[in-house]
Amino acid sequence: MNVVFAVKQYISKMIEDSGPGMKVLLMDKETTGIVSMVYTQSEILQKEVYLFERIDSQNRETMKHLKAICFLRPTKVLHKLSYFSNVISKSDVKSLAEADEQEVVAEVQQVITKEYELFEFRRTEVPPLLLILDRCDDAITPLLNQWTYQAMVHELLGINNNRIDLSRVPGISKDLREVVLSAENDEFYANNMYLNFAEIGSNIKNLMEDFQKRKPKEQQKLESIADMKAFVENYPQFKKMSGTVSKHVTVVGELSRLVSERNLLEVSEVEQELACQNDHSSALQNVKRLLQNPKVTEFDAARLVMLYALHYERHSSNSLPGLMMDLRNKGVSEKYRKLVSAVVEYGGKRVRGSDLFSPKDAVAITKQFLKGLKGVENVYTQHQPFLHETLDHLIKGKLKENLYPYLGPSTLRDRMASCL
Repeated sequence: MNVVFAVKQYISKMIEDSGPGMKVLLMDKETTGIVSMVYTQSEILQKEVYLFERIDSQNRETMKHLKAICFLRPTKVLHKLSYFSNVISKSDVKSLAEADEQEVVAEVQQVITKEYELFEFRRTEVPPLLLILDRCDDAITPLLNQWTYQAMVHELLGINNNRIDLSRVPGISKDLREVVLSAENDEFYANNMYLNFAEIGSNIKNLMEDFQKRKPKEQQKLESIADMKAFVENYPQFKKMSGTVSKHVTVVGELSRLVSERNLLEVSEVEQELACQNDHSSALQNVKRLLQNPKVTEFDAARLVMLYALHYERHSSNSLPGLMMDLRNKGVSEKYRKLVSAVVEYGGKRVRGSDLFSPKDAVAITKQFLKGLKGVENVYTQHQPFLHETLDHLIKGKLKENLYPYLGPSTLRDRMASCL
């Protein structure tokens, strides 16, 4: 976050210092994502920055009448006036000076961002409580396919510094090979990131319909200054919305393709059965059936067996050896097969402090029984992380102190009672 905060400060200062007039923002291909995270195109346009170009563009015109901001990574290409996204060495500064044959560099500054400016902590009357957890108490949750927008992007596409690499998507256009997903600058993503995938499709349709309504007429005539002014004022928002529609239609389309290609709906249904139900015979039959399905990847196959191993570790009819043989016959690599025993050693019944699958609490047993009678609205989201139960017990002052020792001036129960 330091870089993101600093970039916004740098660009804002440069725009203000340059005064009114058209400007050009040149961005290195490796820093474009960072700039996109701190400033949307519509925000930049409102600050009178009208032209964007990549520093690696091969067909860039020479426009000496425009002022420019160049934001680059520290590289050996130092013949351009630049804001650098990191520290540069003294030798690089010397090279920059030697390349400045026209003596256009007025000064070189180093800007250091203060850490306390980056974060704002909410102050409350009640001191915060630090709850320390161990992942081995719940090795189930990380093994399940997730069905919210943000989680699916992380799980199926991968995201780094808010950027998604879509270069491997079949038929992808050049400008969508890499996209930025940031809740700060993307209203649609902010409103949909925690919604289930089924809802996203409907919302994407609404977004496209709204875009079509706002789309400028193709034969729009700009006959007066007022027409031009109205167009310029509306264009940034239209341009932003156009990019938003293209981006999310592409991302959701690729997620849908992967779900179908990997048979994830059926895989997820069996995962949920393994995590939430106690019918060993049905679970074993469904896992074996999916291991025979050629669409199920070796990674998903291994996860199914890991879930089975964790749930039915000590079941009298445990069939883990047979499932391991099925993995081998399917061609699942040894590195994935080894994960089955590793996950049991890490989060098995011998290690974890609580029972994930057989609640001893009478209320919990009743809830599970009623849930089984009524069924569930969405079979793909039945599972609730063990953390949900832990936090519920913490808030109600029912957390067992033998499992979660409390360090403080009073008992944990007294502390929670004073907070409520």
